Amino acid sequence: MRIQSIRGMHDVIPPDSGMLRNLEHALQAVLQQYGYQEVRLPLLEQTELFRRSLGEVTDIVEKEMYTFEDRNGDSLTLRPEGTASCVRAGLQQGFLYGQPVRLWYGGPFFRHERPQKGRYRQFHQIGAETFGLTGPDIDAELMIMCHHMWQRINLTSRPVLEINSLGTLQARQHYRTALVAYLQQHESKLGDQEKQRLHTNPMRILDSKNPELQDVIRNAPSLPEHLDQASVEHFEGLQALLRTAGIEYRVNPHLVRGLDYYSQTVFEWVVPELGAQATICAGGRYDGLVEQLGGKPYPAAGFAIGLERLMALLEVSRGQDGIDVYMVLVGEQASHAGLKLATRLRGQLPSISVVVNCGGGSMKTQMKRADKSNATLAVILADDELDSHTVGVKFLRERRDQETVSQDGLAPYLNEYLGIQRSES
Repeated sequence: MRIQSIRGMHDVIPPDSGMLRNLEHALQAVLQQYGYQEVRLPLLEQTELFRRSLGEVTDIVEKEMYTFEDRNGDSLTLRPEGTASCVRAGLQQGFLYGQPVRLWYGGPFFRHERPQKGRYRQFHQIGAETFGLTGPDIDAELMIMCHHMWQRINLTSRPVLEINSLGTLQARQHYRTALVAYLQQHESKLGDQEKQRLHTNPMRILDSKNPELQDVIRNAPSLPEHLDQASVEHFEGLQALLRTAGIEYRVNPHLVRGLDYYSQTVFEWVVPELGAQATICAGGRYDGLVEQLGGKPYPAAGFAIGLERLMALLEVSRGQDGIDVYMVLVGEQASHAGLKLATRLRGQLPSISVVVNCGGGSMKTQMKRADKSNATLAVILADDELDSHTVGVKFLRERRDQETVSQDGLAPYLNEYLGIQRSES
């Protein structure tokens, strides 16, 4: 019997692998433009890190984490999210306090959920975290940066920015009391999951997709009505900054986070056409987490982007991760000369990709391989080209006559032509 991959953990093969890599590079380029630096975090952490940060009664900890004991008897967990790991690293490595810190991370994460499109058991995210900044300006920066990411990847769908304020922990406790009292009046309409959350995490009920609960949710007490004055001013300041930056948004009073360390700003970028998996990015302030994990109180904010959901929106771009140059080499002498020429080109033009035909074959066969490789150009080297110290350049993605170029002039020729192609794409 053939061994299959684990359910919900997929191989990423071409062209999707190229699409994922290009997407990661594009988002990383925007992060670097804003001065965010990369931190590489372990895939495995002590289970206690997520129990303390996410809470014992959350769905992630109760149902979704991949947790096991290693040979030493330690309880370890494959990371289900990146924020807790980032805070743990900051406390352990001592880089949190003092100068404000802007960090980003990426890679695979793991949750034991029911697999469906846009939600997998091994999935990929890119996240950004900031530490040491208290004002609404850093909240706005995170949202503006996301907006630039959508522009950078030419996202044709228009994600909608939804924002809300959770206020301080004290304000939320007053709100929670009012919310529980209201929901208890409608307990007969609550499902089993909502009834459990009523006593453990009542604000998460506002996230429920249960159609029978939507009227109850719409008429529930509003969190903004329970905000303290400082949180109101913070939220108003955020909205003013977004308007100044030309970022459209809508206030969603039912947008919540169920964990106590979240405070004030929360936001999501949603794309309605994705259906149940409409959220492509979620973030907010988590000023209480550093203290919760053993540090001194310290302000923090961040977001995480689900890459599989972005890829679902970019499906029209599939197959475009092609090769720049495919070298067609006819004859033994041409094979030797072509190998040498390709090596020189890669050294002269590090940004281009060059594939050398291997396994022989006629001119016709090699040209078919070149076309199937999705190469932009075929560089042809046969007996005639060897004698004249030239190459033939055939254009595979546009109607244009084949050209003859000297071998010594090939690098500048390719640099100019491919540079123009990239600037136009």
